[in-house]
Amino acid sequence: MFNKKLIVCSGPSGSGKTTLVNFILQQNLSFKFSISATSRPPRNNEKNKKDYYFFTQNEFKKKIQNDEFIEYEEVYKGIYYGTLKSELNRLWSSHNVVLFDVDVKGGINLKKKYPNETLSIFIKPPSINILKERLKKRKTETNKNLKIRINKAKKEILFASKFDIIIINDNLKKSKNHLLDKIKLFLKQK
Repeated sequence: MFNKKLIVCSGPSGSGKTTLVNFILQQNLSFKFSISATSRPPRNNEKNKKDYYFFTQNEFKKKIQNDEFIEYEEVYKGIYYGTLKSELNRLWSSHNVVLFDVDVKGGINLKKKYPNETLSIFIKPPSINILKERLKKRKTETNKNLKIRINKAKKEILFASKFDIIIINDNLKKSKNHLLDKIKLFLKQK
């Protein structure tokens, strides 16, 4: 019988979780990426149904009312992120391990909902100053948004202990290897 597994990567914006998730997806481990839903508009190179399921705020709220999410969160004022039940069912129906790149509360909620099936991993920046520099290098944030993200990151870091594993992403090569080792070990478990 197929053993349903979830790998959940969470951490503050700029911690490197998306880079690490993309690395894991390239390892040919029969993983499929869970595409999150959001009410924010797409960034320059983002595509609907590839990077995110993009919805208006009203569409997102309607899906909440219809109980279409496993988990969701208003991550920033008026901007929602969540995991659609239909997305998880789609991926599990093809007998794949599902890999998530979600916000911290979403990661905690997925672990609560599927405690035995989930390996939750917190990707932590080496420091708030380094996180701030990473976010500045992206050149996607206004000064106001940068402050909001930094303040949010400080709060999110307080939840790191709620995850199975904490990886301090201070050396990308080391972080990739550490993450891959932990995931392979989890996948060997029944």
